[in-house]
Order: sequence, then C-alpha cells, then structure tokens
Amino acid sequence: MNTSPLDPLALFRLDDRVAIVTGASAGLGERFARVLHSVGARVVLVARRRERLEALSDELPGSLVVAADLSSESDREAVVATTLEHFGRVDILVNNAGVGQKTAVEDETLDQFRFAMEVNVTAIWHLSKLCAPSMIEIGRGSIVNVASMLGHVGSTPVKQAHYCATKGAVVNMTRELALQWARKGIRVNALSPGWFKSEMTGDMDTDDSSQAFVRSNTPLQRMGHEDELDGALLLLASDAGGFVTGHSLLVDGGWTAR
Repeated sequence: MNTSPLDPLALFRLDDRVAIVTGASAGLGERFARVLHSVGARVVLVARRRERLEALSDELPGSLVVAADLSSESDREAVVATTLEHFGRVDILVNNAGVGQKTAVEDETLDQFRFAMEVNVTAIWHLSKLCAPSMIEIGRGSIVNVASMLGHVGSTPVKQAHYCATKGAVVNMTRELALQWARKGIRVNALSPGWFKSEMTGDMDTDDSSQAFVRSNTPLQRMGHEDELDGALLLLASDAGGFVTGHSLLVDGGWTAR
C-alpha cells in the first residue's frame, strides 16, 4: 500500500527538464517560457529577435538563447543541435512560433500562403522530427504544438485562409505524430487558444469594434487573460498530462461550443 503523501501539484513540476520554446521573444511565447521556467525547466529561448531573447534570458537563470529564423531549414537544425550540445537532451518542445495576417483570399499571394505553411506547419514537423531521437533515447518527451481555435472552425469575418489552413494542418498532424510516437514514449498534443492579446492580434484588446465582436461570439464574453493558458500548457507539458496524447485542448472561452 502506498502511504506517501498525496501531492497532485508535484506532477506539474518540470525540474531539470529541457524545454525548447519557439517564438519566445514576445506575447504567448514569452509567457510560455516564463511559466515553464517557474516550475523548474531549463528553457531554450528561440526567435529571430536576439536582443529580446537576451533580455528575457537575463530574467530566467539557466536559460539558453538561440536566435533563429524558423522558415530556414538550417536554422531549425541549429536550434536542436545547439540545445543538444548545451544540455545533452530535449524533454519538451513547445512549437509556438507562427505567422498570419488579416487578408481576404482574393488578395492573398502564393508567397504569403507558402510562407505561412513553412513557418506554421513545416517548421513544427521538422523541429518535432529533429527532437524526437533525443526523446526516444530517454524514453520520454512531450511536444506541444500551438494551434488555434481557428484550426477547428473558420475565422470569417476575420479573413485569413492561409492561417486557418495551417492551424487545421497542425491539429491533424498532432494526431498523427501522437500515434506514430506513442509507443516510443513521446506525447504530442496541440494547444488551441481563442482570442488572446499577442502581437498577431494587434490592438484587438483596445479596439471597440473588435471587443464587441469578441463579446457577441464568445460565451464568456471576453478575450482570454494572460495567465489563462498557463494551466493548459503545464498539463500538456508535464507528467500531470501523462495519459493525454493526440489531443487538441481548446482554451477559447467557449467560442467553438457555439
């Protein structure tokens, strides 16, 4: 009989685990890096803007900065190679970096669509593939792909077909990677936020018409608060979610329940 004290919160700890976070220079990615570091992870901060990463690293002792353009195959390879050289392994990968903008499909260019696919889909596939051998070797790993509620439903009147296409691809790629790697100890899940303040959502949090749009379509009648993705991220990244894989966790205030 197990007589040890019950401590469910200990399952959320990530002490000494190595976590790569892409898109960590601002917005949700910066928050994710802070959250993982706060529960003990050694965080690898990845984005194009080195100066922002270095400023964040100064606040997160033991973190590693790797400046990279994730549309570049060689940069993606360098992210993982540098992490392995510095820490020796990868335990957690948070594929957060993404691009998208409001554009009617008539005005979208082929280059715009291709770039979104490269950053939002190909980079996730490639980084996951590059990290998998380290995770397989230690018999454990968690990949969290940041998708969107717009990978589950359309976004119009916010017109962005390229973004919806890529996030839908991320949701289903997550399922397939989870199936392929389940017996090798790697869990793969998607985190699908609704409307949160970020660089991509711009001034939605202060624009009156945007706020009216959000209130009228979100059952909780508001955008998400900064800390309302913390618990979902930790569930998927930590042992607390040890029996969760192939799942897309919607944190959208009820938007997709309509």
